[in-house]
Amino acid sequence: MRNAGKRNVVGILIDAVDYEHAVHVILQAARDRRAAAVSALAVHGLMTGVLDHEQKFRLNRFDLLVPDGQPVRWALNWLYRTGLSDRVYGPNLTHRLCECAAKEGLPIYFYGSTPEILAALRRSLENEYPGIAIAGMEPSKFRCLTPLEKQELTARISSSGASLLFVGLGCPRQEVFAYEFRTALDMPVLAVGAAFPFLAGVSPQAPRWMQDRGLEWLFRLASEPRRLWRRYLYLNPAYAVLVMLQALGISRFHTEGKSPVREILYG
Repeated sequence: MRNAGKRNVVGILIDAVDYEHAVHVILQAARDRRAAAVSALAVHGLMTGVLDHEQKFRLNRFDLLVPDGQPVRWALNWLYRTGLSDRVYGPNLTHRLCECAAKEGLPIYFYGSTPEILAALRRSLENEYPGIAIAGMEPSKFRCLTPLEKQELTARISSSGASLLFVGLGCPRQEVFAYEFRTALDMPVLAVGAAFPFLAGVSPQAPRWMQDRGLEWLFRLASEPRRLWRRYLYLNPAYAVLVMLQALGISRFHTEGKSPVREILYG
């Protein structure tokens, strides 16, 4: 296992860890019935914290922010010589956790996406990991929850017997959700992004050679240009410039952020 601790990447505290350490930490929290906020963060997710001081505050209070994107891993290796040989990709992390949960009998809960994707995800996971205990699946409401709805959702998840909660609401909504529910649930809350449709077999993933070279963004841009063009054509170059400024010592990036004035309750 490799764990070089939290490292400041343009103001966001990323955990320089590998898959083995991330799985170990998350499963131990699940076994101990201990709350933990976790996210697999690529460039887009990291930049939401750079551009929004309240989101920076949330992200920098997560228990575990793993380097989902290759450019995030590269920055950790370049700035801090962490020696990470691979990223911690959200869909792969979800696979590994589901495999371990099935072996240990740890029930899991999925929140987010659509009923169709969740149904396909259930079939895929039950086929790949016989005996996996899925305590519940609930689609997103695609709107903000009321305080009463948050209480009811918390009660449903808690009473389900789940030991792990996977959240797939898209970035940055899922990170806000994980931050706001982290103290309400006695289990790890994991924001895993596109893992739901990927693992369900509904959305295609980039070929491995593109993933290894940090070109997954290009594959996704070609697949969904109208939705993603602003994200990649603006944020990726901005991220590269900021990392360069940090590496050269021209800019220092503070990690404090601004405490959110209210809950958003994405659902």
